[in-house]
Amino acid sequence: MGTRVGSGFHEPQVAASRLDKRPKAPTNREEFLLDVEEGIKQAPMAVRLTPHILSVADWSDPIDDPIRKQFVPLASTIVEDHPQLSLDSLHETDDSPVPGLVHRYPEKVLFLATSNCPVYCRYCTRSYAVGSNTDSVLKTPMKPSKRRWETVFDHIENTPAIQDVVVSGGDSYHLSADHLRLIGDRLLSIPHIKRFRFATKGLAVNPIRILDDRDGWVAAFVEISDKGRALGKQVAMHTHFNHPHECTWVTELAARHLFERGVVVRNQTVLLRGVNDDVVTMSTLIRKLADMNIQPYYVYQSDMVQGVEDLRTPLSTILELEKQIRGTIAGFMTPSFVVDLPGGGGKRLANSFETYDRATGVSTWKAPGVTGEKVFRYYDPIDRRT
Repeated sequence: MGTRVGSGFHEPQVAASRLDKRPKAPTNREEFLLDVEEGIKQAPMAVRLTPHILSVADWSDPIDDPIRKQFVPLASTIVEDHPQLSLDSLHETDDSPVPGLVHRYPEKVLFLATSNCPVYCRYCTRSYAVGSNTDSVLKTPMKPSKRRWETVFDHIENTPAIQDVVVSGGDSYHLSADHLRLIGDRLLSIPHIKRFRFATKGLAVNPIRILDDRDGWVAAFVEISDKGRALGKQVAMHTHFNHPHECTWVTELAARHLFERGVVVRNQTVLLRGVNDDVVTMSTLIRKLADMNIQPYYVYQSDMVQGVEDLRTPLSTILELEKQIRGTIAGFMTPSFVVDLPGGGGKRLANSFETYDRATGVSTWKAPGVTGEKVFRYYDPIDRRT
C-alpha cells in the first residue's frame, strides 16, 4: 500500500455466528496486508486512495481506524449481506429517462457526468457504476462524453418543471476545468434552471488542489459561481466529510479559500458503524464543518448496498443521534437526518417512518410527493450490533 503499517492489531468485535465463516483477524503487518488483499477480491468497489487520505489514516491501528474503514476492505470484518440488499438499492436506473440522468423528483434531477472519483468509498450507493470493474461487480461506466451530456441537456431543457440540478457521478473533481465550464454555462443558459450544485469529495480527500493556483478547476468553479450570482441563480459545492479526522489544517485553508471567493459549500455525511455512529464524533464533525463555513446539510442512513454490512447501523442509531444532537447546535447548522428509501422513494427524514419494529429491524415508509401511497421498507442489518 506504500504506507507503513504499525502493530496496533487486536480482535475486532464481530457477530458470533459469523466468526467461523471469515478469516481470522490479523495480528501483524503481513496478515493485515493479506486480509486487505482478500477483502479487495470480495468488495464491490475498487480501492483508490489519495496521498492526503493515506496520510490522515492511523496506520498504527488500522483495524479500528475510521478512515481505513471507509476505503479499505478487510475480509475478516465482512458481514453477510442482508437478503433484501441489492446493487442499485435506490433503483436509480429505473428513474433514468436518458443515460446518465436520474429524474425522480418533479423539480430536481441528478446528472451523472462521470463515473470516476478521486477516492472510492466502500459504501458507495453507485457501486453498480462507479470505478473500475472488480472481481464481484462488472460496472456500467458513465465516462465524460459531450454527446451523452447533450442528450441530458436536451431532456432538462425540454422539461420546464426542472429547476434544480445535481451534477455528480462519480465526482465532479474528475471533470476538467473546460468540462466544468461547459456544464456550468449550459445549465446557466437554461431559463427554468434556478440552482445547481456540483458534488465532490475533493475538499475532503485532496484539499491541496483547491489551494494550487496552477490548477484551473477551482478558478472555473469560482467563475461559474460568480456568473450564477450575477444571474440570480445559486451555484454550490456539495462535499462529503464523515469523520472529524478528515478536517485537517490543509482542509481548513482550502475551505477558507472557497469561502473568501463566495462559494457556497454544503456537506453530506453518511452514518457508518464504527466511524461516526456516536454522539461525540458526530457532534464534533458538525461543529468542525460549521467552523469551516461548510453547512452540515444531510446525515444519511447508510444505503442498503452490497458488501458493506459491517458499516451499516440500525435505524435506531440515527434516531438517537438526532435526538441527542438537535438543540445543542444552532438550528441553521444542524443537518437533516435522512433515509434515502430503498426502491426509489427518495429522501425522507429519519423520524418520519410510518412504522418501525425494532425487534425485526423493519421500518416502513411512504413518500407522497414522489410515489403517492406506495410503501417502502428499510431493513436494519441482521446482526443489529450497536
